[in-house]
Amino acid sequence: MKKTISIIGAGTAGLASAIRLQSQGFQVTIFEKNPQVGGRMYTFQEKGFQFDVGPTIVMMPEIYREVFEYSGANPDDYLSMQLLDPLYQLHYQDGTSFTVSSNLTKLIPALEKISHEDTQGYLAYLADIYARYNVARKGFIDRSFLSSQDILSWENILNTLKLRTFNSAYQSIAKFVKNEKLRQALSFQTLYIGVSPFVGPSIYTIIPMIELLYGIWYIKGGMYAMAKAMQKRFEELGGKVITNANVSAIKIEDSQAKGIVVNQTFIPSDAVLVNADFPYAVSQLIEAKYRGKYQPKKLKKMEYSSSSFIMYFGLNKKINTTVHQIRYAKDFKKNINDLFAPTLPEDPSFYIYSPTQIDASLAPLGKEIIYVLVPVPNRENQKFSWDENMKKTFRDKMVAKIKTIPGFAQFEQTIEVEKIMTPRDWETQFNLQYAATFGFKPILFQSNFFRPQVKALKVNGLYFAGTSTHPGAGIPIVMKAAKIAVDTIIKDFQS
Repeated sequence: MKKTISIIGAGTAGLASAIRLQSQGFQVTIFEKNPQVGGRMYTFQEKGFQFDVGPTIVMMPEIYREVFEYSGANPDDYLSMQLLDPLYQLHYQDGTSFTVSSNLTKLIPALEKISHEDTQGYLAYLADIYARYNVARKGFIDRSFLSSQDILSWENILNTLKLRTFNSAYQSIAKFVKNEKLRQALSFQTLYIGVSPFVGPSIYTIIPMIELLYGIWYIKGGMYAMAKAMQKRFEELGGKVITNANVSAIKIEDSQAKGIVVNQTFIPSDAVLVNADFPYAVSQLIEAKYRGKYQPKKLKKMEYSSSSFIMYFGLNKKINTTVHQIRYAKDFKKNINDLFAPTLPEDPSFYIYSPTQIDASLAPLGKEIIYVLVPVPNRENQKFSWDENMKKTFRDKMVAKIKTIPGFAQFEQTIEVEKIMTPRDWETQFNLQYAATFGFKPILFQSNFFRPQVKALKVNGLYFAGTSTHPGAGIPIVMKAAKIAVDTIIKDFQS
């Protein structure tokens, strides 16, 4: 008889793990509390507009493809990807802008307009961080840390020294480039994982390097096409997805996971893989005596990432813009510091995404999608209510800023569909502790072996994979977590 595995949550790691496990002979069922799969890779549709709710930037496409290849399928039968050029545009409040391309023949002249010295420094940064990335990939990202022997080895100590993680991302970049705008261009990406570049370890400067060397891609049909493709492949293999299935408990007896309770019904399982947010799962689904060190006091002391305020607009006319753009605050450092003070930014930096620039299938003919993401503080200590009044006030402020962008003057008059996700929504819809969109903040002592591992608790048959577990946040990294989880499960069952 096949071994049964219950997966809590149909997020990225849940779906990727399910495909791998099902293709290895396990019988897998995913239980998802929401009406559809995807986790934060969610979607909603209204009046012919289809919006991606969370992630929008595709990096390292080979990782997206690998999960299909692992199961014996051709990823081209499930996904259609397009390399973007330019990657994105950066706009500063003095009216200047910088177009970022992964094409060196376009990037180098743009850099040389700033200075030859900074062009040389930019290239030196890429070489330096690429070398460190190779150390991180082999020594930390692609493996777990389940015992003291995994952690306290000379190889790990040597690799840690090679990574030079004690500087912040911004400090590391500043050693290579002098121009402040270029420094910002290579440091804002730490916000993809919810940490300040002025605090986050320097290894996270791998993110702009990955963008530049491997490109930013677009998935035809939007990011949710990836979630649907994984669901399709999983079900082809014989797996089962149950939506609107709220898991209320993980049943553990004598330090052995026995199954889960779903909508008040016990589902026995040979193993349980948790894709729900780690702090939520530990504090709400597991009895106190099995939580190990992750008791409420410990979870409270841990630091959490920033949150997100996202506006989704369906416009009744086209706007000539780019797929991805960042618009910087006048005082970038103050803006970032405010996020973690925490103070609601008066002059926020923000990100605009318009997939209909290259994919007309997402909106009715002649219409446009504009997605606006503003990093904001999380809801730790419930400082920000995000009630209807606060939501409207912040929305109006951001719309006023958008209307100052060239070509967007009539923006508000063209809005046909509008939806907003506040931190409060992230907290309730996706069970994110304090609405921390990226889980635990990836600071030095909450990364690698300091982060919850695939077997974070001393409970047999209980595993974790997701944003708050090792190796961390971001779609490609979370898919690495799925691989680590499945490799660990297979090893445990074989032994």
